[in-house]
Amino acid sequence: MGYEEVTIQRDVELVQIPQGISVTIPADTPAVITQALGDSYTLQLPTYGGLYRLDGKDADAIGKARAVEKGEDAGAERPVTEELIYDQLRNVYDPEIPVNIVELGLVYNLEITPLDENGVRVDVKMTLTAPGCGMGDFIAQDARQRILSVPGVAEANVEVVFEPPWNQQMMSEAARLELGLM
Repeated sequence: MGYEEVTIQRDVELVQIPQGISVTIPADTPAVITQALGDSYTLQLPTYGGLYRLDGKDADAIGKARAVEKGEDAGAERPVTEELIYDQLRNVYDPEIPVNIVELGLVYNLEITPLDENGVRVDVKMTLTAPGCGMGDFIAQDARQRILSVPGVAEANVEVVFEPPWNQQMMSEAARLELGLM
């Protein structure tokens, strides 16, 4: 996708990259979409300087289709599987890297535990490409919310770990190709 100039159409909360700080940006602010992956957007704001992440639920603020939230789709409920969880995690991106956290090799462990008749609990251990990443808490929270969006998931826990340390060899071949590392 090439860069696209837009105007923010309503006051909206964005997350500053890489600091991970939430800020409210007013309507009529010019922006440039630099990345649109999953259902989130990375915006450059010339007036404020720097990059900001816009969540898909607020995409209407830049004239895009709003992301569907849990309970809005009428799909038949299926058993919760690792495949369904990984499909959701493939929509989580580091706003500075155009590859999802699964292909980056950031998801170290995924466990699904049945809970009585109330669904399942999903526990994920993941890491970051850099331990000091200011977006780490935000990326983990995004992962947690996406897991919770899967019908049948009652609880989700996403823990950020740094052992073993992440390295580029943990990325899928497709991710290395996408980033020009092959």
